[in-house]
Amino acid sequence: MDPSHIQNVPVIVSILVISSSRSKKEDTAGKKIKSLCEEADIPVHHVEIIPDDIQKIRDGLQRSLHIASCVIITGGTGITHDDCTIEAVEPLFQKRLDGFGELFRMKSFAEIGTRTVLSRTSAGIINGKAVFCIPGSENAADLATREIILPEIHHILTHANK
Repeated sequence: MDPSHIQNVPVIVSILVISSSRSKKEDTAGKKIKSLCEEADIPVHHVEIIPDDIQKIRDGLQRSLHIASCVIITGGTGITHDDCTIEAVEPLFQKRLDGFGELFRMKSFAEIGTRTVLSRTSAGIINGKAVFCIPGSENAADLATREIILPEIHHILTHANK
């Protein structure tokens, strides 16, 4: 890839952990994302646990969009009756990044096999900011953040802000 068109845009991350059952102490996915961002010298300015509720997720996302250029939402992307992250976030996307979900599921298949079909992992752009919706497991958070989000975030934000 020719990196000459990628600008050194500032990246500030906000992490939203979607769970009606996990506390900060029990959250491993959000902690993993924060750790990976910090290792990459990308500041994390906000971590919040939000219950599985469409309006509460949207409210948390709006708060995050005021302080961050990259919002990583972990949890609530499955198919159980209370999983509603995708329903809360996707209608707000101005541009979808379909390749993110496709690549995540491809990489995830190598680890968990066909169970990856249950993942509704998604990403998009809202007002020039990147928003990623990933599963709530620590392994999924590690895979998505380490192998896709961190390597591409500057590239994504460069294009999202042209």
